[in-house]
Amino acid sequence: MRHFLRDDDLTPAEQREVLDLAARMKRDRFSERPLEGPQSVAVLFDKTSTRTRFSFAAGVSDLGGNPIIVNPGEAQLGAKESIADTAKVLSRMVSLIVWRTHAHSGLEEMAEHATVPVINSLSDDFHPCQILADLQTIREQKGELTGLTATYLGDAANNMGHSYLLGFATAGMHIRVAGPAGFHPREDIIEDAKRIAAETGGSVTVLTDPVEAVIGADAVITDTWVSMGQEAEKAERIATFGAYRVTGELMAQAKDDAIFLHCLPAYREYEVAPEVIDGAQSVVWDEAENRLHAQKALMAWLLKESK
Repeated sequence: MRHFLRDDDLTPAEQREVLDLAARMKRDRFSERPLEGPQSVAVLFDKTSTRTRFSFAAGVSDLGGNPIIVNPGEAQLGAKESIADTAKVLSRMVSLIVWRTHAHSGLEEMAEHATVPVINSLSDDFHPCQILADLQTIREQKGELTGLTATYLGDAANNMGHSYLLGFATAGMHIRVAGPAGFHPREDIIEDAKRIAAETGGSVTVLTDPVEAVIGADAVITDTWVSMGQEAEKAERIATFGAYRVTGELMAQAKDDAIFLHCLPAYREYEVAPEVIDGAQSVVWDEAENRLHAQKALMAWLLKESK
């Protein structure tokens, strides 16, 4: 049984397969119908969402299936019923389990006991579905991924920092992440990404200087500085990450044809200046749309590989 819990659950060749399929599905949205029946997909939310909810609900429907959306507090999961028991029950009723949650260990337990593919639609440690959408977007703009340089700025210790390292290294890219001291990725994730990069021809660099990180980059990426659950730390985090704000001046250090990505939601004037996210170099709306296509391709691929 194949699951997608973190970015390196796909080999480089498998990642290319999924991205190729995503491109084909974008050209012909209803060409693949592996959930015809309709079969059902459980889409579980422990955290609120816009892009994840709409992209998976629409994507399951496009594939011929029925999305069963479960909002926070609407199921017994993790409260009156264990994750293991929930996995066994859902596996009898649905063809895929998609879960947006907190602790990554919960996803691992779900996958251990499920007999259908489990997809991590976000955890505290990884956000691999977003990375597939980002890779699809960059490939659309640049034609190829191998050898490109991408820079991620801000809180490099969060799930996005971890997933950019693993996912972009898998794609054979040169990934740089930059954040202040104390906000760098976990060492084990850095080592995993370096091991992958050694096989794919990519590289992994962790920096503190935002200007050094951006120089010559093909893509510049950031994320919100204040994620769900960190609202009480807002003022402190804005002060901590202020030097990593993506401005027009900072973008000018990247290549002339560099693109800007942000997984959204974005807070203009904090992590990114309005002239950047709303400017000509921004591809954030293509990036948001590609959540739909990349996740459809992932679901179709996992169903095929898990037969």
